[in-house]
Amino acid sequence: MDCLPDQLVWEIMDRINKTADRNSVSLTCKRLNKLDCEQRKFIRVGCGLDPVSESLACICNRFPFLEKVEIVYSGWMSKLGKQLDNQGLQILSNNCHFLNDLTLSYCTFITDAGLSSLTSCSNLLALRLKFAPRITGCGILSLVMGCKKLAVLHLIRCFNVGSAEWLEHLNNLESFEDLCIKNCRAIGEGDLYKLGSSWGKLKRLHFEVDANYRYMKCCDRLAIDRWQRQWIPCISMQELTLVNCIISTGRGLACVLGVCDNLEKIHLDMCVGLRDSDIVRLAENARSLRSISLRVPSDFSLPLSMNSPLLLTDESLRALAQNCSNLDSVKLSFSDAHFPSVSSFTLDAIITLIQMCPIRELILDQVHFFDDAGMDALRSAKYLEVLEIVGCQEVTDEGLQLVGQFPRLQVLRLSKCLGVTDDGIKLFIGTCKLTILSVEDCPQISVQGVKGAAKSVSFRQDLTWMY
Repeated sequence: MDCLPDQLVWEIMDRINKTADRNSVSLTCKRLNKLDCEQRKFIRVGCGLDPVSESLACICNRFPFLEKVEIVYSGWMSKLGKQLDNQGLQILSNNCHFLNDLTLSYCTFITDAGLSSLTSCSNLLALRLKFAPRITGCGILSLVMGCKKLAVLHLIRCFNVGSAEWLEHLNNLESFEDLCIKNCRAIGEGDLYKLGSSWGKLKRLHFEVDANYRYMKCCDRLAIDRWQRQWIPCISMQELTLVNCIISTGRGLACVLGVCDNLEKIHLDMCVGLRDSDIVRLAENARSLRSISLRVPSDFSLPLSMNSPLLLTDESLRALAQNCSNLDSVKLSFSDAHFPSVSSFTLDAIITLIQMCPIRELILDQVHFFDDAGMDALRSAKYLEVLEIVGCQEVTDEGLQLVGQFPRLQVLRLSKCLGVTDDGIKLFIGTCKLTILSVEDCPQISVQGVKGAAKSVSFRQDLTWMY
């Protein structure tokens, strides 16, 4: 090894991606150990940090060029030693000079004081906090004001983080583009108006309201009277995810849907109040849309105060078909097939969407009206490569056997389908038609019945969902 040119040794080390393999290689000789220490850009640690401060100091000294650090305490118990605290975060900030991406998961001992120490990380571009119950809006504010290069901020289950002023100060970050607020109970839809001009530079927004708190703060947190019409064009928005949100007519998030001209991916999950007009505006403006995932709530999942929900109809799907010529991934899901839905989609509208757009991936989850006739219509889907059917009980072996006539289908996933049996799978055995076949929780399909039905087969059966 001592005779090999430096460039060749670097090339060898670059091809070793697994951490365990790199650790093993670095023990073979001093030269490789030195190169590994210089090359290592990412490390993931957690419960094994004991004692924390000394361990972090050693890691920073051994790997002086670390750029990405993940500290995860999932499954932590007190007998495993102390967790990362403010002192440990201070050591990381002072010694990891090239740190630009930091993830802290289940670090329950860090507070705002520890988070403020990250302001000394002048190169910090991304911070992800998952379940940090002691962090408040003050800590996030100090971070936003101190880390001028921050581009990515993810807050997941940070229960005590309120909107306060930090949302407004995101306007001062020139490179900020990715915001995720997920299950932070003190932040509601109405607080997003504080983003102001930041709407114009966001590329990705994931906003998810805790379903258990959604309706309790509908009147207070939505602050519908305070939310002004959102006229700032979201010209940079490429990916938008809204989960458990209230979509109010003519204001707030409803206005945002109509000003995302360059949107490529959208996921709307259990968004109450979503109407045809919202989807139509989205389709007419976001003509570059490539992927849409729509999960609609049932009447049963709505609060009693919303006894007359506005329905989504075929008009929404037809608008997508007519305006979004690049749409290649569609997921349509109903929250519960056993209760009436706030949507009145029909099979004809889905077929229109498939025939007018180059749909490559189609996922249908508890779409009760999708049956063998729908499977027959999919034979005209020229570009369909991936088909996933979940809980569509009207699909039988007769419809499943039509899959052999789909021009480009390579991946088929079946889950919780009562109407399909081993007989429907037999047609594929030995044909090499499918590259991947996945069968999960289908009571009438056996592990023997799927053998040889595709180049790669996965099978699982857990029937507790039926009881």
